[in-house]
Amino acid sequence: MTLHDIPLHTLAGEPTTLGAWSGRTVLLVNVASKCGLTPQYEGLERLQQTYGDRGLTVLGVPCNQFAGQEPGSAEEIETFCSTTYGVTFPLLEKIEVNGAGRHPLYAELTKLADADGEAGDVQWNFEKFVISPAGEPVARIRPRRDPGSMEFVSAVEAQFPGWETA
Repeated sequence: MTLHDIPLHTLAGEPTTLGAWSGRTVLLVNVASKCGLTPQYEGLERLQQTYGDRGLTVLGVPCNQFAGQEPGSAEEIETFCSTTYGVTFPLLEKIEVNGAGRHPLYAELTKLADADGEAGDVQWNFEKFVISPAGEPVARIRPRRDPGSMEFVSAVEAQFPGWETA
């Protein structure tokens, strides 16, 4: 089974997989509405708007495992994201990213090391994973790294052919 085959659900409860975005670069982020890092939604939406036409899809994955900072229902999460931050990128159902109930997607993603060579548990809300158009995890960016930082943008742009001259 590849990352593209792992069963998921949209925030609305519809079945899906990452295969729905096959051929696109996916930026997968565990998100929360009541976190000090929640303003990162702005940068994530900016990335979606800037690179969506070039093949990027930001996917938000709500998670309530970090200090209960995503307690809302699917409807509350959707309303918060769209009205507070103008989020247009897709949101998946709320899942667990660590521990015994870790979703199979994160069981695979957490094997990937970050820039410092550290793999393992997700540290906090807004940890980011860049997944290549072929469905391979290629970069792991820890929570405090702002989506607008050069390191972050470079990791995303590296997935687009010819980005160096764009």
